[in-house]
Amino acid sequence: MSKVCVKDLAEKFKWEQVAGDASSLERPLVMPDTNRPGLELAGYFPDTQTERLVILGEKEIGYIEKEMDEVSQRRSFEFLTAKETPAIVICHGCQCPSTLIDIAQRKNFPVFKSNVNTARVIVNVTNFLDEELAESIIIHGELMRIFGIGVLITGRSGMGKSEIALELIKRGHQLVADDRVDCYHIHNSLVGRTTKLLEGFMELRGVGVINISKMFGVGAYASEVEIQLHIVLEPFNDSMEYDRVGIEEKEYTEMFGERILKMRIPVSAGRPMGVIIESAVSNYMLMLAGSDSAKEFEDRVLNQIAKNKEAEEGDENDES
Repeated sequence: MSKVCVKDLAEKFKWEQVAGDASSLERPLVMPDTNRPGLELAGYFPDTQTERLVILGEKEIGYIEKEMDEVSQRRSFEFLTAKETPAIVICHGCQCPSTLIDIAQRKNFPVFKSNVNTARVIVNVTNFLDEELAESIIIHGELMRIFGIGVLITGRSGMGKSEIALELIKRGHQLVADDRVDCYHIHNSLVGRTTKLLEGFMELRGVGVINISKMFGVGAYASEVEIQLHIVLEPFNDSMEYDRVGIEEKEYTEMFGERILKMRIPVSAGRPMGVIIESAVSNYMLMLAGSDSAKEFEDRVLNQIAKNKEAEEGDENDES
C-alpha cells in the first residue's frame, strides 16, 4: 500500500476540492512526478504515465477554453481521469471546465483548485512526494552530525559505537540516530533519520536507555542529516597493514546509486576515538575545500627527494 494518498496532499497544501467525495481522496500516489498534459489535450495518448498527478495551469485552461470543443474535451478528460491517475489540480485560481466537473463527478474522481501559481505547485508537490515516497534502508549503527557533516558510524556488535557517540555528544556534536539508522534517497542525496519512537534516545550497556536532549540539552540532538561520510570501526589487528599516510586508493560506500567516502578506523583499548573521528571529519572537510593532506605530504616528500638527488649530482660534479 502506498504511503501517501490524495488526502495527504490536499490537507498539506490546503487545496479546494471541486469534484469527488471523501472516498475519492484515498487514491494512492506512487510517483513523485507530475504531468502537465499537452499532447493529451491534443488527443495523443500513447506513452502517457497515468500514475502521475495531473496539473492544469493557465496555459492548459486557456487552450481548453479557446481551442477545444466539447467532444475533444470529453475525450481528453475521460483519459486524464483514468483509474490509475491520483487527481487533477487546477492552478492560478482558474475555473474548472464544466465538462471536467461532469466527468469527475460521474467517476468520483478528485479535482482541486489552488490559487498558487503553476510552477510553485509543481515544486511543492514534487519536493513533498520525493521525500514521502523515497526509497529507504535500515542500517545498524550510529549517525552523528559532526561539524555539520553527517557521519555514519558502523561496525560489528560490541565495538563500542554507542559509547563513542556519547563521547562525541559530550564534545559538542549532535546525535541523529542510535543503533537504527533509516537511510532515505531524497533529491539525489542520502538522508539519515531514525524512527519517532527512538528520536533523542540512546541505549548504553549497563546503564540502559538515556534521554540525550534532557541530559545534554536540546542542541545535542538533530532530527535528520545528509550522510556524507561513512566510518567503519574495526578491531585493531597487529598483523594487518593499515594505511598510515592516506595516499592509497580511496574507498566508497554506495547506496541507491550515491557514493560516500568510507574510512576504516581500527579500535583498540586506550585510543581516543572521539578525537580521532573528529580529526577524520576535519580532514574530510579539508578535502571538500580542495586540500588533500595526504597528497600535500606526498608532494613534499617527492620534492625533498628531488632536492636530495640534485645535491648528490652537484657533489659528484664537484669531485670530478
